[in-house]
Amino acid sequence: MENPTQKKGSLPKLYCNIFGHSYEVTKQVTHHVKEYKCKHCNRELTTYSNGNLVELTPKFKEINTILNRIHSSKQARLKNRTYSEPSFH
Repeated sequence: MENPTQKKGSLPKLYCNIFGHSYEVTKQVTHHVKEYKCKHCNRELTTYSNGNLVELTPKFKEINTILNRIHSSKQARLKNRTYSEPSFH
């Protein structure tokens, strides 16, 4: 008689199916866009433009990387920006 083999990772998926996912933020792309990962089944999501969560596909990973680079450079520019006092002669 053969032993039934349990697929690797099916227990965490079962847990998530019963109790729901337990997402934690893995990357803060911008102030509004984040990447999430389930602690149990390792499902990855990201914030979409309308604020909803969507599956983190390779295309969204690339978009988030570019968005993070733009956001970081903008933050650095704003931090280094010096405001000169207007001179009244």
